Amino acid sequence: MVAIALGRARPADYLELTKPRIVVLVMVTVAAGFYLGGVGAVTGLVLFHTLLATAMVAGGTNALNQVVERDVDARMHRTRGRPLPTGRLSFAEASLFAWALGVGGIAYMALFVNPVASALAAATLVAYVFAYTPLKRRTSLATLVGAIPGALPIAGGWAAATGALPLEAWVLFAIVFLWQLPHFLALAWVYRDDYARAGLKMLSVTDDGESTFRQAVLYAVAMLPVTLAPSVLGLAGPWYFFGALGLTVWLIATALSAARNRSIPHARRLFMATVLWLPAVLALMVLDKTI
Repeated sequence: MVAIALGRARPADYLELTKPRIVVLVMVTVAAGFYLGGVGAVTGLVLFHTLLATAMVAGGTNALNQVVERDVDARMHRTRGRPLPTGRLSFAEASLFAWALGVGGIAYMALFVNPVASALAAATLVAYVFAYTPLKRRTSLATLVGAIPGALPIAGGWAAATGALPLEAWVLFAIVFLWQLPHFLALAWVYRDDYARAGLKMLSVTDDGESTFRQAVLYAVAMLPVTLAPSVLGLAGPWYFFGALGLTVWLIATALSAARNRSIPHARRLFMATVLWLPAVLALMVLDKTI
């Protein structure tokens, strides 16, 4: 039984509502997009404003997700200790905080960065909260929908630096979009019992693993040409090309191993491989440009 502790909200509870680790990852992708799109006239102050606004929007978006899914979180073992299910924050407290943070971040981005980056930040919040979150209760295709707001921040970083969204920015978007699919499929298999308990329509809930891991392999394979595209477009050079090639082949091999075994340990290995893959690829791209 979940303990109720209304009136015991602490700053740490509000921080937990934002999902700080996800916020940090979003900021990393934004910083990478900003650097890759940036020109000599872009200052560190613009980057500071961009990252602060990003943290606000990402934190507000994650908090709104927890507000909407408070009943779902209460039914899952890994989330039932969050501030809303335990009653450490009330619905009104969490909602006010979430909206203030999210809308404040969008406004801050518009005032101190540029309207294009602000529009992408707003699209991220709306798509995540009002499309992906409710769709999780209805269809396993929600994963594809959720990958869109998940990939918009890196394009937003480019837009923050340039005020534009050329083809290169959308290639970065495509890389992060595809990366999320094996990442989420692996996670969904690890927590399939929790998702079933919560009534979420994840593919892993009704699958014996064949479809889940087959799709993970296919998306990992699709990542290969998209991940190498920056070298073709001149966004990165040979160092990136061969490094990204090796990393993506390794990810494909890990996905294939998970597909052959269909076990939680192999799903965890695939999940951790995706966790390592994205920052490694982005670091290669940034270093290649720096060198």
